Amino acid sequence: MPGTMELVVIFAVALIIFGPKRMPEIGRSVGKAMREFRKAKADLLGDLTSDIQEARDMALSNVDTSRRKSEETK
Repeated sequence: MPGTMELVVIFAVALIIFGPKRMPEIGRSVGKAMREFRKAKADLLGDLTSDIQEARDMALSNVDTSRRKSEETK
């Protein structure tokens, strides 16, 4: 994680390269990209969580079915 001085240097270089008129536009673009990334990450984690839960439920269901069958054959 960059410290305060590193952030100041990065900001100064960006200001020199892009100029003060383009900085707000660049900031909005970066913010929008970060929001989209966070949303995609949350969606992916939600999908993975639900898939894992579904697989777990199926496995437990199969174990219960196997136990019942083995008890019936005894």
